[in-house]
Amino acid sequence: LPPNSGNKEITWMMLEAGAETDVVNSVGRTAAQMAAFVGQHDCVTVINNFFPRERLDYYTKPQGLDKEPKLPVKLAGPLHKIITATNMHPVKIVLLVKENPLLAEVEALQKCYRVLDLICEKCMKQKDMNEVLAMKMHYISCIFQKCLMFLKEREDKLDGFIKSLLKGRDKDGFPVYQEKLIRESIRKFPYCEATLLQQLVRSIAPVEI
Repeated sequence: LPPNSGNKEITWMMLEAGAETDVVNSVGRTAAQMAAFVGQHDCVTVINNFFPRERLDYYTKPQGLDKEPKLPVKLAGPLHKIITATNMHPVKIVLLVKENPLLAEVEALQKCYRVLDLICEKCMKQKDMNEVLAMKMHYISCIFQKCLMFLKEREDKLDGFIKSLLKGRDKDGFPVYQEKLIRESIRKFPYCEATLLQQLVRSIAPVEI
């Protein structure tokens, strides 16, 4: 994958066509590492956020002794759109849920967050572990679970969630609820041995909200 061109659309097309992200060149570098080395950060983002649709479609078919698939077919498209998004701001994710009536209901979100947790586990247990993707799946799952809470408990539903995320504290306008949500999702990451988790905790722990 030639990162020097820096064209993220072409990078995406090559990934869609089946280009492998973990193949290394003669000096042992992956395409993402080479792109980072030459400063093509858009390409790095595309490669690191790529998740083939087939990997999600696997959950739309009953597996083993299951009678029903874990993910209804109608939810695969909307969920894939969120999984492959590169803007991970919690408000952006909630807006993506809110704009899709198929997703913005209790049963749909329950199924989706459980599938995200399964993908997270798979990312951590596969031979070439992908901590970044695992953390991303876990983070989206946490936001979905908070969406569920607001759908069940609040009259203003997802609008209430968005307001909570955007509300700034009186003295300086800092969005405390948003900060707590992100920190809580990191704290709940179930794989304590992950290097990425340890780096995040080390950099966030000493910083006061």
